[in-house]
Amino acid sequence: ISSSPHVHSPVTTKPIMRDVLIGLAPAMIMAVYFFGLRALTVTAVSVLSCDLFEKLWVKMMKQDDKTYDLSACVTGVLLAFVCPVTIPYWTIVLGAAFAILLVKMLFGGLGRNIVNPALAGRAFMFSWPVLMSTWVKPGFANAAGLFSTADAVTAATPLANMHQGIMCEETIGQLFIGTVGGCIGETSALALLLGFVYLLYRKVITARIPLAYIGTVAVLTFLFPMGNDRIAWMLAQVFGGGLMLGAIFMATDYVTSPVTKLGQLVYGIGCGVLTVMIRYFGGYNEGVSYAILCMNACVVLLDRIGRPVKFGAPKKEAAK
Repeated sequence: ISSSPHVHSPVTTKPIMRDVLIGLAPAMIMAVYFFGLRALTVTAVSVLSCDLFEKLWVKMMKQDDKTYDLSACVTGVLLAFVCPVTIPYWTIVLGAAFAILLVKMLFGGLGRNIVNPALAGRAFMFSWPVLMSTWVKPGFANAAGLFSTADAVTAATPLANMHQGIMCEETIGQLFIGTVGGCIGETSALALLLGFVYLLYRKVITARIPLAYIGTVAVLTFLFPMGNDRIAWMLAQVFGGGLMLGAIFMATDYVTSPVTKLGQLVYGIGCGVLTVMIRYFGGYNEGVSYAILCMNACVVLLDRIGRPVKFGAPKKEAAK
C-alpha cells in the first residue's frame, strides 16, 4: 500500500457483487428461455451450495460470517453458467464445495484466492467428463426435466465441429442470439453484451481486459482461419463457446486480475492467445476456462508491469 494520503470510497463489496448479479440476469433469462426451468434450478442449487459451504467454513473456523457480501452467490451463478443444463445436482454441489472450500476459503477467503473459484470448480468437475460434455438442443420442447434429463434432445456445440476444422452449421445470428448448444450461461452473446454495458455504466469493470481478450481472439482467428470465410470463422469463434462470458465476467475478477493498466492489457492478450492455442491445437474444444486459470497464476508478475514510479524516488529504486 502506498503512503498516505489515501482516497476513501463508499463503495463496498456487496453493491459491486449485486451489480455483477444484475449484469448476469439477461443471460439467466435467456438460459431459461432456451433450456427450460432446469437452468434456473441448477443455478439455484449452485448458489445455495456455495453460500452454505462458506457459512459452514466460517462457523467451523470461528470467523466472521461475511456471506452477506454476495460474493458466494456470484461464484455460484458463474459456476452454474459454465456447466451444461443436464449436469446432475450432486455434481454441482461437489463443484461448489471445491470452489468455496478449497479455492476460496482455504486461501483466506475473498481477496486472497489466487485463481477464479468458479473456473477452478469447473475444472474439478471435469473429473466427470461425460456429465460435463452433454449439451441440450435449445427449445422448451427439447429441454431437460427438473428431476430427469433422459428426455432431453442433445446436440453438439458449434466449437465441436470447428475444433475439427469444419465451419459450424449455425448462422452468425444464431450464435449471437444463443440458439445453440452449450453451457447454461454462455450461449447468448447478446445477453452477455447487455450485461457488459451495464457493468461499464456502473463502473464495476473497465473495458480494457474484455476488449484485449476478445480482440486478440478475433485477430488471431481472422489471420489464421481454418475455414474458407475468414470473417465468418472469426465471428463464430468470438460468439461461439464461452468467450464472452469468460472475458466479461471471469477475466475481470478483481482478485485474480492485474491492477495496472499495462498489466491488464498483457493479461487480456495472454488469455486470448492461450484460448486460440487450446482451441486449435489442444484436445479440448473450448479454451476459455483454462486460459484464464493459467493467466490467473501470472497476475503477481503482471502487476509489476506498468507499475507507476514513486515521485522523487531514486532511479535505482524506481527500476526495482
